Amino acid sequence: MKTHIKVGIVGYGYAAATFHAPLIAAVPGLELVAVASSDAAKVHAAWPQVAVCASASDLFAREEIDLVILPTPNDTHHALARLALAAGKHVVVDKPFTLTSAEARDLMVFAEAQQKFLSVFHNRRWDADFLTVQKLFASGQLGRVTHFESHFDRYRPNVPQRWRDGAGAGSGLWYDLGPHLVDQALCLFGQPQSIWLDLANQRDAALTDDWFHAVLRYGELRVILHASALVAHQGPRFVMHGTQGSYTKFGLDTQEAALKTGARPVQPDWGIDSQPGQLDLLRGSWMQQSTLSNETGDYPQFYRAMRDAIWHGAATPVAASEALQVMQLLELGQQSAAQGRVMPIAAGD
Repeated sequence: MKTHIKVGIVGYGYAAATFHAPLIAAVPGLELVAVASSDAAKVHAAWPQVAVCASASDLFAREEIDLVILPTPNDTHHALARLALAAGKHVVVDKPFTLTSAEARDLMVFAEAQQKFLSVFHNRRWDADFLTVQKLFASGQLGRVTHFESHFDRYRPNVPQRWRDGAGAGSGLWYDLGPHLVDQALCLFGQPQSIWLDLANQRDAALTDDWFHAVLRYGELRVILHASALVAHQGPRFVMHGTQGSYTKFGLDTQEAALKTGARPVQPDWGIDSQPGQLDLLRGSWMQQSTLSNETGDYPQFYRAMRDAIWHGAATPVAASEALQVMQLLELGQQSAAQGRVMPIAAGD
């Protein structure tokens, strides 16, 4: 067996520089060996030992590369992933998986035919607060959960000049932050019975949606997914109500902010979110209030699991079939917003 899994990244924009390269470097057994980029100086300033390829096809042609990472514009995911799989590489695609569920299904089938691992970087499964929410939900302390809110609000009043905020396919907040919130909801509650989505372009000169509000129905449980680019005073990140009490959590997971400052996941305090949630639980005839400390966030777990899949045949960190479910809900949400109606989801869809 090889001592290292050789990794190549296509592109060196924000996602590659902030997330993928540092996380790969932090996982024993993985070695970043090449990046496809038109800016070799930028790559070498951070990773001087890494080869820079002029194109994605040049990177795919390198025989030593085992695993290809695709943190590229959303409308390139399907074509690039197919080419990488055809070249005999395992593939990680940044979220969202693709533009459509048909593209996602095609990649899933093609990866199976090529006998290669394919996964999608839904890293916020390993947010400190979401790991805490999962543990609390599984504990049953809140009784039967009746209401869940997941907000990802920020204050970015100026529209940046980048593809995510342009008018092209796959742009907008629903395709940027929506995949994270949808994936987390699926992890907690499974497939909903219906989805209703409202989209808006609220900023001056906005070219695509920068606000969304989605309602997922699970029997009597309602799941609210919300994001906005115009929230100067942050409300709760998570709210969960049940028959025995409530949980409220403010503040975002700290890992992205730490990575942006150049911090690395090998640091002993990595993934610590010191802002606890509030827990209100019914104790007989009175309500007990307490704080709930967070689990430790762990983005490197994604790449540890990817390493173990390639080396030992373990499960990938995010199954392609799970990422396909996210795409199906993103598509149904778009249809809901366009038609102004609730979209039912048939069992097994």
